[in-house]
Amino acid sequence: MPTDATPLIASTDHPALQEALQFKLRRRVSTAGHLGELLPLALRIGLLQNALRPRLRQPQLLLFVGDHGIAVDLNPPQHLSTTTQVHDVLENRVPLPLFAHQQGLSVSVVDCGLATPLPIGPGVLSRKIAHGTRNCRLTAAMSLDQVNAAIRAGMEIAQALPGNVLGCAGLGVGAWESAALVIARVTGRPLHDLVFSGPKMDRDALEHTLAVLQTALNRHGPIDDPVQALATFGGFEMAMMVGAMLKAAEQRHLILVDGLPACAALLIATHIAGPILDYCLFCRSTDHHGLDTALAGFQSTALLALGLESLDGTGITLSWPLVRAAAALLTDVVDPVEPLPPTGEPAQTTPSDDLDREYLPRM
Repeated sequence: MPTDATPLIASTDHPALQEALQFKLRRRVSTAGHLGELLPLALRIGLLQNALRPRLRQPQLLLFVGDHGIAVDLNPPQHLSTTTQVHDVLENRVPLPLFAHQQGLSVSVVDCGLATPLPIGPGVLSRKIAHGTRNCRLTAAMSLDQVNAAIRAGMEIAQALPGNVLGCAGLGVGAWESAALVIARVTGRPLHDLVFSGPKMDRDALEHTLAVLQTALNRHGPIDDPVQALATFGGFEMAMMVGAMLKAAEQRHLILVDGLPACAALLIATHIAGPILDYCLFCRSTDHHGLDTALAGFQSTALLALGLESLDGTGITLSWPLVRAAAALLTDVVDPVEPLPPTGEPAQTTPSDDLDREYLPRM
């Protein structure tokens, strides 16, 4: 990817601000009791916004969709097409858009590379790079020019969005398998650990999938450049998510990541700008062992593990209330007013009072 297109992403490391945020959160604990995992979550939100009172505005959930050439070798004919899955979302036939509406999330479907046309309408963005990728078992899924075009498109989409919260999820038949290939090639993790969904997975289906994917890995051999690995095995939706994530982090926006394709995109983005991880929170829309493996590679866990088997992005809709509550600990909870001393002298302000009025964190 061209150097001049790479955004400069700042680390969220800020010791003085972190101390101030921790002081505020200790006051919450002193009055409300321990608030568990909401406390480190609130701390991360304050640091990424570089603010003592972070404000999360107009959250956007983008479903990046595309078709994959390798799907013809993986799925039986009766498998739902990507276009059918997209229409299920657009016509509220699955819970994801309903959950999003309940939580105040705006949902948009981004056509990155569907094989069939998708009518333009409310909630649909058309940024098609091509009509599906090539079959990576036979040749590279995308050219580097296509990958760079998709990354640039993702950056443009994120730049134009309102608000400061971006949810990213990928959708497409073969997307999870393509993501497993990208992650396996870049990290060296075994394909089995990424493809195996759990004890309920059909053994024959697992063996067939592994055979197809291993053939693809063997055909292309070692690849040192992560972006080249994305071009070889990935999808247009992953490449576009790379750009969207980079631009969102450049603007110090919160990024909510859901599903294996989004994890593959984030992995590539970390090789372009490592500090991007500071801006990401991992959600969970499906109970899949391969996703655990991917999250472990980021040394992280998901906000939720509800045993779901649902579309990627569903985890974002269910995690958002927790994220919003964590931010409210810093922004909306009213600190108690210190009583006047018995002598009538003015009460001394606490460090938190001074910081809230006067502290302007600077990077």
